[in-house]
Amino acid sequence: MLHYALVFFVIAMFAALFGFGGIAASAVQIGQILFAVFLILAVASFLFGILRSR
Repeated sequence: MLHYALVFFVIAMFAALFGFGGIAASAVQIGQILFAVFLILAVASFLFGILRSR
């Protein structure tokens, strides 16, 4: 999931570079959402791993 977030950020950079503001803005929003989901799942996985080892 982190890979997809980075891909969308790269797409946003290229879109902004070539002047496609709407596409860049939507790609950044999708990338931010995917990164937030990644962080939530990573923290949950870490916490469940700690609780399970006990």
